[in-house]
Amino acid sequence: MIVSNTINKPLKAVAAARGVKEIYGCDFPVILAPMAGITDLPFRLLCREQGADVVVTEMISAKALYYGNRNTVPLMRFEEEEKPVGVQIFGSDPVLMGEQAHRIEDRGFAFIDINMGCPVPKIVNNHEGSSLMLRPDLAGRIVEEVVRQVSLPVTVKFRKGFDEDHVNAPQFARILEEAGASAITVHGRTRSQYYGGRADWDIIRRVKETVSIPVIGNGDIFSGEDGVRMRDYTGCDGLMVGRGARGNPWLFRELQAALAGETLPERPSKEEVVAMVLRQTRLAAACKGEYTAIREMRKHVAWYTAGMRGAARMREAVNQVSSVREIEELFAGEKV
Repeated sequence: MIVSNTINKPLKAVAAARGVKEIYGCDFPVILAPMAGITDLPFRLLCREQGADVVVTEMISAKALYYGNRNTVPLMRFEEEEKPVGVQIFGSDPVLMGEQAHRIEDRGFAFIDINMGCPVPKIVNNHEGSSLMLRPDLAGRIVEEVVRQVSLPVTVKFRKGFDEDHVNAPQFARILEEAGASAITVHGRTRSQYYGGRADWDIIRRVKETVSIPVIGNGDIFSGEDGVRMRDYTGCDGLMVGRGARGNPWLFRELQAALAGETLPERPSKEEVVAMVLRQTRLAAACKGEYTAIREMRKHVAWYTAGMRGAARMREAVNQVSSVREIEELFAGEKV
């Protein structure tokens, strides 16, 4: 049986006292979104070096933490160079979520983020992730319990709504604010859209007009210009970048320049792309072992080389390699 370690706090007052800089470490953060199977330690480190102000772990199951799943602890590993780092957890039991958040809060994370936006069927069918948007009362209880149990800022990532018949992001945001969330991130798509269609930036602006806590905008940020347009159109307090960063950690340096009104840096050369692929491969091998790293890098290589000459041939070749040395030989002198 899980016993609550509830701490009596004035929840909304605590959240309201935390501004953007206290939570994220800067006035207008550009954040690497948590993405399962993508934002591991090596990729986060590269994005941080290229200008991401904040990074977040892959999402972590509260149940897996409770049962001591051996694959969960490595997801929480990070290096000092990555800081500030947020940890994202998910679940549907308020007490379990609160206890597990309390259990991991002393690992050096800057904040605890709660996933209420994941659209994957196995998550939704377990009443977690974006399914919580259909139960805002339960979502509020989860946030309240986590906030009671930890001293770190608690943030929440969610979507426009579950589907077009249940678009409730502004009302949902208000409930989370009342429950004590320090900041929220809004992805401008419904769960039923997954990642298709266009993100609705109007809903992000409506959420921003509804609550007083910081609102981070997420969805369809693929260039520096996109970031400026989202900031100016929605009035958001920061940006979260997801799919746009796959195979393109350089997007963060472009965003930083655009947001500062500076000349945009040139796109990476083919040599830079190759060097980045090899660096991520070596980091992944050191972090996870060669066997796992090589298999996980296959999708990254596809993203890095998308649109380049010979990309299809390169993807096919990478699928046949089994060691770092073979990837290095494959890319040696390669005209991608």
